[in-house]
Amino acid sequence: MRAVDVIRRKRDGEALQPADLEAFVAGATSRTWADYQVAALLMAIVLRGMTAEETNCLTGLMVRSGVKLDLSDLAGPKVDKHSTGGVGDKTSLIVAPLVAACGLIVPMMSGRGLGHTGGTLDKLEAIPGFRVGLSLDEFHTALRRVGAAMIGQTAEIAPADKVLYALRDVTATVESIPLISASIMCKKIAEGIDALVLDVKCGQGAFMKTRDDARRLARSLVVIGNANGVRTEAMLTAMDQPLGRAVGNSLEVIESIETLKGRGPEDLESLSVALAARMLRRGGGAANDPEAESKVRAALTSGRGLDKFRQMIAEQGGEARVVDDYHRLPSAGNRHIVAADRSGYVNRLDAEGIGRATMLLGAGRERVEDRIDFGVGAVVKAKCGEWVKAGEPVIELHFRDLSSLQPALDLVQSACEISEKPPLPQAVILETVS
Repeated sequence: MRAVDVIRRKRDGEALQPADLEAFVAGATSRTWADYQVAALLMAIVLRGMTAEETNCLTGLMVRSGVKLDLSDLAGPKVDKHSTGGVGDKTSLIVAPLVAACGLIVPMMSGRGLGHTGGTLDKLEAIPGFRVGLSLDEFHTALRRVGAAMIGQTAEIAPADKVLYALRDVTATVESIPLISASIMCKKIAEGIDALVLDVKCGQGAFMKTRDDARRLARSLVVIGNANGVRTEAMLTAMDQPLGRAVGNSLEVIESIETLKGRGPEDLESLSVALAARMLRRGGGAANDPEAESKVRAALTSGRGLDKFRQMIAEQGGEARVVDDYHRLPSAGNRHIVAADRSGYVNRLDAEGIGRATMLLGAGRERVEDRIDFGVGAVVKAKCGEWVKAGEPVIELHFRDLSSLQPALDLVQSACEISEKPPLPQAVILETVS
């Protein structure tokens, strides 16, 4: 089948048939389609959209472009969680060990941060020695020994996705719900899991700025998951201000550990417990919602979740003593306080602005090849709705290079707003799509 014919059909608004999509995925993976032909079809999809049937077919073909893990020899349900990305979103580091401590298997393939959103792999690599590049055999062994493992996408898993995403990233074709859905779900289905809980972020610090767009993405993901035999549920969660108080890799590892010790910020703990409970419920580890939350709370308060995190670090080659000694994590020696310019309530903490500021300090990357400084970042001293006096700290910046401070400072100052009246309270969990 000629590439030009497939491109023309989608350009003209037709629904692509399975044979069309099979030719597209095979051509992209084998590189028998030229990059400009793949990019042309991606742009046609962005402009013309895809039906649910097309999106599901594309996802399945991307899964079959590589291997699908067989975890049937591991006792217990296999369940994962995926977030669409936010600022200060470190829940994976908390949720995976909590769910594993409740007896489920958590095979988690995660990604790196790009732009203002952080990546789970970058946070884990802040832990000295931690290996996210395990082979599939090593991944399987870690799951058998610990019950949870967190790695990056391997060459064997959905290779079509790597080709397509690389082109989407440089051809302005990222913002397409069908393409986003297929990219996320092909990797999750390939993990061989039984159930999946999705955290779809919504707000200023998320890729989906509006609730309607977030809901449409959530529904697309849930439909694909369930159509492919994975019990799938999505939660829409707020991302207008950073989640928790820490933004930056080492800082977020510390806050995750503090949360597993029962000393974390309320919003971070409540969302992590809710996600873990939904994973338990969807995975069949609890008969009802109250039982699921009770089991997760017990794993948290007893310290079993913290022990699992320690075991996971050690199994993947990391320095497990960081759990008890934060000085073993990278840190930046310099601090700068952004203080309230007047007394009042913190009315706004723009998550994207704060995320971009920490990226300028070195905590994130503008391009895939950029190096991360694990020690830099920001600590939110006063969250939205909290009262501060003039001169009291709102944000504390951790930086290494003085030349990066001023541009980051400009962003942070414009991201913070103090007012006489408190803002309307907003729940972290906005709604559930199942």
